[in-house]
Amino acid sequence: MIRPLTSMEDPPMSLLLSADPSDKMVQSYLDKGVCFVMEKHDQIVGAYILVPVEADASEIANIAVLEKYQRQGLGKALLLDAFSRAENLPVSRLLIGTADASIHQLTFYQAMGFHITGRISNFFVEHYEEPIYENGVQCRDMIRLAKEV
Repeated sequence: MIRPLTSMEDPPMSLLLSADPSDKMVQSYLDKGVCFVMEKHDQIVGAYILVPVEADASEIANIAVLEKYQRQGLGKALLLDAFSRAENLPVSRLLIGTADASIHQLTFYQAMGFHITGRISNFFVEHYEEPIYENGVQCRDMIRLAKEV
């Protein structure tokens, strides 16, 4: 089941931080958007934040699944949930971003219908105090993707 986090609940920060290691960045997304959580056996196993960013677009931020539940289709279910929710919003596009070294995420997002629209040079160098590495490569640029809804 995927549902919006209620105002009485604390956000699943450890899970959200697994997708973005900056408390400051995660909190900024939480302040502007709505956090959705996926539960399995009364445990939050996945989450994402849907953030309005432009008049005609919302961004999927901090999409994450607990490691022990990865590669079981839960990430796909989270994206499909975001697609469904976007159909009820006054937006025509969903945006998502990932690091240039995030090969698996780039492939996954494209398989889910997103297409690359741009690159923000040095995003991870300029916005994070500590270097972030994925697949043995330092993350430098953010790759931006979009999907029409």
